Amino acid sequence: MKVFSLALLTLLLAALWTGSQGISFRSPYGACCYKEMFVRQKIPAFLIRSYQKTPSHCSRKAVRVELLKGKKFCVDWEEGWFQQYRQQQESTSTST
Repeated sequence: MKVFSLALLTLLLAALWTGSQGISFRSPYGACCYKEMFVRQKIPAFLIRSYQKTPSHCSRKAVRVELLKGKKFCVDWEEGWFQQYRQQQESTSTST
């Protein structure tokens, strides 16, 4: 029983420590886009909360788009509608 209690306490302390240090055990590939995650149709600009390029270690270059409701999709970086959206966002942010 002492061994179980000690193991449980150690696990709890490790969880608290990693949470306070901001360390994540998640895979770095969680930010990558895979074939089934891509959408081909245009996403209306008013539905997009944010976007982020995939890291360089990913096999496919893409952009992860997060919608207002929290869903995330992958879009080809060179998709015409996305390039227009990105340019519009950049011009809006530089003019304010």
